[in-house]
Amino acid sequence: MHTSFVIPVYNEAESLAELQAALDAVVEEIGAPCEVVFVDDGSTDRSLDVLRRLQEANPQRVKLLSFRRNYGKSAALAAGFEVAQGQFVVTLDSDLQDDPSEVPRMLALLQDGADLVCGWKRKRRDPWTKRLPSRLFNAVTALLSGVRLHDFNTGLKAYRGDVVHSIAVYGELHRFIPVLVAWQGYQVREIAVRHHARKYGQSKFGAARFLHGFFDLITVMFLTRRGSSPLYFFGTVALVFFLVGVGIDGWFLLQWLQGEGLRVRPLMLLGVGLIIVAIQIGSMGLLAEMLSAARAERQSWSFRERRV
Repeated sequence: MHTSFVIPVYNEAESLAELQAALDAVVEEIGAPCEVVFVDDGSTDRSLDVLRRLQEANPQRVKLLSFRRNYGKSAALAAGFEVAQGQFVVTLDSDLQDDPSEVPRMLALLQDGADLVCGWKRKRRDPWTKRLPSRLFNAVTALLSGVRLHDFNTGLKAYRGDVVHSIAVYGELHRFIPVLVAWQGYQVREIAVRHHARKYGQSKFGAARFLHGFFDLITVMFLTRRGSSPLYFFGTVALVFFLVGVGIDGWFLLQWLQGEGLRVRPLMLLGVGLIIVAIQIGSMGLLAEMLSAARAERQSWSFRERRV
């Protein structure tokens, strides 16, 4: 299998037939066996019915996965990656804003040595309420991660097949896939692509995505920078608190050994409190490190509520 297209779908019934036609044209241009994996993420409109008809019309090319409820884009991508069999894997959104005709140029970069190619929406056809926060998000992510890209959260990406099977995508981490890939030593490149205005319906992402993105950025920093792992981060804070607490109470102990009367003072209680808090913070760091390592090592998802 030359290329697998993995496409998350959530309430995009109007655009699916048009998208499939555009993908068929790209497959003909590629001139090699390809598959299209649609992942219905618990759609509540007619999307699943449309996808079933598309699969019935071309069962050799179209695969369909469907969730009983909405799990989110990361879960949909993870499920699609799990079944993708292509030498190359291409992801794009199902709302027709990503242009499938850009795929051959992206595949050419993969054949030239890149491991992940991200589509940069240089001229983004979205309202300013989406463009401005997106620019801020991309700038902050590039600064903190050290990965110099203009568009981290683009839906249009092309991967080598081994790359998608080496990353764990969960929660909302689909926004940071380039960071996770670069952290593993893969070569990440970017190419300017065409972007279209939304043709049908409305965006499915609300304001809550910015808050989620902030917390996920912290998670990614812990996962990709060993020096900022949970144990190192919380351990450093705990060590500072512990040393200050021991220093305070050690001074009172020294005074007592020199014969001075010992009585409870607010500063002494502060020292004891700092020691107790240090132990608690250190324990939190150890627990967070264990959970973080377990998630980072998990390479595949098991969706018990999946139906085909």
